[in-house]
Amino acid sequence: MADMATDPQKLSYEDARNELVEVVAHLENGTATLEETISLWERGEALAARCEEWLIGAKERLTQAKAATTGTSRAAGKDSSEAAAVQTSPTDD
Repeated sequence: MADMATDPQKLSYEDARNELVEVVAHLENGTATLEETISLWERGEALAARCEEWLIGAKERLTQAKAATTGTSRAAGKDSSEAAAVQTSPTDD
């Protein structure tokens, strides 16, 4: 199993997830003592929280990127619409 002394806050999403999988497998094995089980449970909770932080951060970044792209597209679309409106407006001759 990975080093349980490593602070979960310093782990990448992938490292935290992989260690969490190992912790769950060890818990499901049922061979740990009560003290080991409690330690594993606490470590698993910390790892799960870290994974959730990573996922929330990733979702926020994707939302911001999508908003930036949508905002750019809308601005470009508005400019095109205004240009088309100017071209099709009747003139006062």
